[in-house]
Order: sequence, then structure tokens, then C-alpha cells
Amino acid sequence: MKKNALFNKIDKDVLKQELAQEPFERITASFYVYHPIDDPQLFRDELFMAWNKLNIFGRIYIATEGINAQFSTPEHYWNQFLETMNSFTILKNILVKKALQDGKSFYKLTIKVREELVAYGVPNNAYTMEKVGNHLSAEEYNQALENPDTIIVDMRNYYESEIGRFESAIVPDVETSKELLPEVKRILEGKEDEQILLYCTGGIRCEKASSYLMNHGFKNVNQLQGGIIQYTHDIKEKGLESKFIGKNFVFDERLGERVTEDVIATCHICGASCDTHTDCKNDACHILFIQCEICGKELDGCCSQECLDFSQLPLEEQKIRRKDPSQVVSKTFFDSRIKPKLNQEI
Repeated sequence: MKKNALFNKIDKDVLKQELAQEPFERITASFYVYHPIDDPQLFRDELFMAWNKLNIFGRIYIATEGINAQFSTPEHYWNQFLETMNSFTILKNILVKKALQDGKSFYKLTIKVREELVAYGVPNNAYTMEKVGNHLSAEEYNQALENPDTIIVDMRNYYESEIGRFESAIVPDVETSKELLPEVKRILEGKEDEQILLYCTGGIRCEKASSYLMNHGFKNVNQLQGGIIQYTHDIKEKGLESKFIGKNFVFDERLGERVTEDVIATCHICGASCDTHTDCKNDACHILFIQCEICGKELDGCCSQECLDFSQLPLEEQKIRRKDPSQVVSKTFFDSRIKPKLNQEI
């Protein structure tokens, strides 16, 4: 197969139109595994060839330390997809988590080789993947939450936590993954002997985070098995109370999955109760923010009047202004108004 055949070169708008016209349903799912990969590029190409034949879409990252995959497969190809998993030694018997709600999640197949599966950027001697925190089932996690001395930490970004979280969770105030682990260690300083509970979307961020904390002297580190996704499946299947409230943020076209009917966020424009994320329609902005239906109509999907005004300029005028940063709406202008004040300390 030619090298160019290992990448999707079709225009994004065309791909989205084709996705909308598909006459079948898709299953959205995810998995990860930390396992040494000697030749990530070769594995990447082999996986692309296998999944491209099945019309699988998704965003997959591969590194020498393992693989992290979020994807959608045509429903009628699900069994064939599972067969491809078993054809790769490191993917056999891996837990594949189906999404809480299906939908138009991905519109093309993207598989990239990266330095890290999660871009924490901590030194290799700061953790070891042979020693990670205890994996707790939904029942065990709920039981641990009953202990008032338990410390629970959300290992996601603030915009994920804003629409859904475990009620008593600490939400570190950081902008990037590289800031997260040192900040969590700082917040938990002096709590090395206490029970620590970590959670994230699917579990992968907690794997290295738990190892990092244990390597820095924390003795009782635990993580939610399979993350919020598996937790939600389990509580529904077993009739358990959901200690997680709101929505689970996801990094695809859906932007969120409903876990409970609680709406814990507000529109960043007017303050109305709302937990629907949107991508600012101004091509010079594209900030991710929460917007209610009324404000969405008034601002035509933009995050502010300034962005709406900019987006209505002739395209050539927009291109000219983008060359001068002072003429483009500043991201910090809107960030300063919307960043939520969540529980950040013990």
C-alpha cells in the first residue's frame, strides 16, 4: 500500500457530509493500554490499514509506552473490529468501553505517533508504570466516597469538570496537562498517608498520575476502574446510586454524554442553567465555551459580540486582520470572564 493511502486527505466538510448521510448506525467506544511498543510507526501503519478497511473513524495516539484510542465503528462491523483487536498481541483481552451515548462522534480516522499518551511531560524517573494505584470498581468507589476523610481529585481539565464531576472533588486550577501532576502533588502535600481517590474520563490519565503520586510518597492511592465511562455503565447495570453528577465531557463532535439529569453549569454569556459546550463559530477564535440556546441564536454561535462582529466581516478583511494580532479578538478576553471557580483546595 502506498504511504499516502495511510492518511485521510479528503476535505473535512466533505467527510462530515458523508458521515451525516450514512444509512447505518455507529458504535462509539474507547480503550487504552500501557504496554511497550518497539516500533510505534509500524504498529500505527498496520492499525490504520486494518481499521480503514472497516470504515472506522477516530482519534488514536500511539507511543513507545502504549496506545490510547477513541473511535467509532459501523455497527455491522463491530465483530470484525473485535477480530482486529485480537490479531494484535498487545490488544488482546483489552477492556473496550462503549460510549454512554452514541452519535456522530468522529468523521475520519486519525492515528498519530506521539512521545507520550498523556502529555504530562514529567521525567521518566518520576513514575513507573509497573506500580500504579489500586483500581476500584463502581461499588468500591462509592463506598470509599462515604468516608469523610477520603480525598478525591479530578484529573481532568477545568472545562470538563465544569459540566460534571463527583460532588466533593478537588479540581486543580491548571491550564495544561504539563502543570497538572506537580499541582496535584502540591495540593496534597501533607496528606501522604490519607486515602486518595483519582478519576478521569476513561482511566488513562489516572494510570500515570497514580504512579507519579506513589513515587512521591503517597501510600494509599486509588483510581476509578475504567473512569467515568465504565462507572456510569456499572451503576446503571447494577442499580447503584451515581455519585457523579451532570455530564461527562468527551473529546469528539458530541462534546458530552449525559450521566445524570443534574445541570451544574451555566451559560457563559447570560448565566442561565446550561451545560452544552460549543465551539465559537468565529474562525479566528474557536474557544470552547458553554452557551444556551437563546444566546446561541443571538450571537450566531459566537462567544461574544466582538467575535460575532469579526465573523461578519468580509473573508478577505478577516484574513488581513488575522496577520495583526491586535486586530483579532483575544482569547484571554473571554477566558477571563468564563473560567469557573471550582473546588481547588482541600
